[in-house]
Amino acid sequence: MVAKNILKVLYAPHKVFKEIIQNPGYLGPFVLLIIFVLAQVGGAYVVASRSYIETSAPQTLPLSGQGDLWTEDAAFWKANEGVTVRNNTVDYINSSYATTSIEFTASNASNVWTEINFDGSVNCGVGGFQNVSFRVKLLAPDVTPENVSFYLNSLSGSNFYYDLTSEFSNSAINVWNNITLTVGSSAEGWVSSGASATWENVTGLKLDFTWSNDSNVDLRVDGLFFKGDYEGILDLYDISYLANAALNAFAPFLFEWLLLTGLIYVMIKGLKGNVIWRPLMVAVGFALVVIVIQAAILAVVYTALPNLYYPLEVLAGAPEEFAVAYQVILDEIAFVTLVGGVIQAAVYVWTVALGTFIVRAVTSDAKIAEQLGVGKAASETTASGEVEGFSWIKCILVSGASLFLTILILGLVLGI
Repeated sequence: MVAKNILKVLYAPHKVFKEIIQNPGYLGPFVLLIIFVLAQVGGAYVVASRSYIETSAPQTLPLSGQGDLWTEDAAFWKANEGVTVRNNTVDYINSSYATTSIEFTASNASNVWTEINFDGSVNCGVGGFQNVSFRVKLLAPDVTPENVSFYLNSLSGSNFYYDLTSEFSNSAINVWNNITLTVGSSAEGWVSSGASATWENVTGLKLDFTWSNDSNVDLRVDGLFFKGDYEGILDLYDISYLANAALNAFAPFLFEWLLLTGLIYVMIKGLKGNVIWRPLMVAVGFALVVIVIQAAILAVVYTALPNLYYPLEVLAGAPEEFAVAYQVILDEIAFVTLVGGVIQAAVYVWTVALGTFIVRAVTSDAKIAEQLGVGKAASETTASGEVEGFSWIKCILVSGASLFLTILILGLVLGI
């Protein structure tokens, strides 16, 4: 009976809602809820199977993030004698993972070096991270350094050296400079020192600045990450990702069901129509078969998605970087987004149509009118047992306004 009523909503809504209101039962809507959750999980699986997240050290993944760990605490850093190391909570790269940068100052110095040793090691070998990136801002002196050396420390005092002087030869003073270097055995420009130097075990790094004359030095470092290794969402989170998708699927269905029912109920009452909560709620629950179909269609549409790569800038980058990186993702999914928009518009129209039949059936039902104590005499009742309900125009207005307010509340207030 439940399956039959669900199917009849699709091809005979003008009849089936009268039957549902006469014998309201919650089994049908809850069956639809289960199917909706399964369809949403299916869609999440398809998207996840095509989504790859850039992992990093320190870890910035949404579910296990350390943030910009290495440039959030000055205690991790050491420097040569005469250099003061401290946190700067005013001047830093604004992002979702940062609240400070590391500042190095010295008086009458021509050389400043700073070093950090990691807790453990970072794998930059085959299958490991492919890049190291960081930001440097030079405030003083107002001349570029004569020499800038960059070291990646490895085992037993060994290291890999890179000449960064050219990166600063044309850099602006008092501007954050983004430095990104390719790492690994096939990367160019690196010189190893010591037999124990291995890309699979990078244990720390060192920056060394030299100027031609003694002067006051003020420089800042922020946003230090090893990155470039992408992993699939399903590989990272396993079944927990799909379990989370299932839990998140309940809310849209339940909130739309309750809100749409409540708004239709209030509007019918406000317009002096006959309505009882349970029959109305059950009927609206059956009408939500349209979002079940929408979820199933979208799961199929998502199979047209290309492989999507989410870099660190999308996950937790500065606003400008996020905008640029995210635009790349938007361009790649533009077709699927367009199709999804068309489907959504069709679902809205379909929902209004079904809501119209529901309002008509509820307000013209003789049993409801009788229960409310406003039943009409037999001579005033139609042959089918109906009373005079709302006009079709009024039904459309109630249905349309209720759906509009539901969308508004779900989107703006609840964020669904």
